[in-house]
Amino acid sequence: MQPRQENHSEELGSAARDEPPVFLNYTREELDRNFNQRVWASNAEAVIAKYRERSSETRKHLRLETVRYGDSPDEVLDIFPASSRNAPINVFVHGGAWLHFTKDDYSFVAMPLVAADITTIVLNFTNLPQVSLSEMIAQVRRGIRWAGENATRFGGDPQALSVSGWSSGAHLAAMALVNSVEEPLSRGGVKLAFCVSGPYDMEPVMLSARSAYVKITKDQQRLLSPRHNADHYDTSFFLAYAENDTDEFRRQSLDFAAVLDRVERLAGTRCFSGLNHFELAETLGIRGAPLSNLLIEKIKTFAR
Repeated sequence: MQPRQENHSEELGSAARDEPPVFLNYTREELDRNFNQRVWASNAEAVIAKYRERSSETRKHLRLETVRYGDSPDEVLDIFPASSRNAPINVFVHGGAWLHFTKDDYSFVAMPLVAADITTIVLNFTNLPQVSLSEMIAQVRRGIRWAGENATRFGGDPQALSVSGWSSGAHLAAMALVNSVEEPLSRGGVKLAFCVSGPYDMEPVMLSARSAYVKITKDQQRLLSPRHNADHYDTSFFLAYAENDTDEFRRQSLDFAAVLDRVERLAGTRCFSGLNHFELAETLGIRGAPLSNLLIEKIKTFAR
């Protein structure tokens, strides 16, 4: 899929159109725009405010236990337990351009999952630039491992562990699941990764304005890109994205899907029409919404 740049080309100045491409057919200015979802979503702030409101309500209405999973102050997670014992578990990894938000902004994702009898864990971790991107990934991996190793303590099934993530959280989740010389993530492994509107290739990220704070080396671009690690997955991936995501985020979802398909790790893809990047994430927390219904369906399918 080639970037669909005609949607916003009228907003670019003539100087930008005259710039040489730096990645595919993107100029630097176009890449900057493509890694700034708020430029493409005029209602971003209002939707994010609803994340926080719904998260606060979720914490009032659902049982909740906060647990430390690592040594640093940010390595904590919230467990929203299902009503049944031995329930499937979903670990959610929040987004925010690797820079923003905490677990408390994303409690809302637990509401439809717990209602469907799925124990939900919302991870917290340290954002850039306080730690490196590699350390962010390591923290997420520790959190997922903790969930698998302690599943029976909070009533979950370690054989039915899944991970979901949105935006930069989709990248972190995918990288945390890459096989390595480390010990397995859990006794049963992670059955499903449900990634929503993520960046899966760090090369164009580092050619954009995000390079000012992501700060990884040229060699690390491949090492920290899910699309270049597809041969090292034991997990099946389902990729979702929004019709009104940026051109590059949509392209990356389709590109990563093609790579996963070649190694037989793709469980499917879906584009959600009429929604932007932030609106799609909001529907993760709405009971009966197509995205939350699909996540529940996939979790239960892979839990069997």
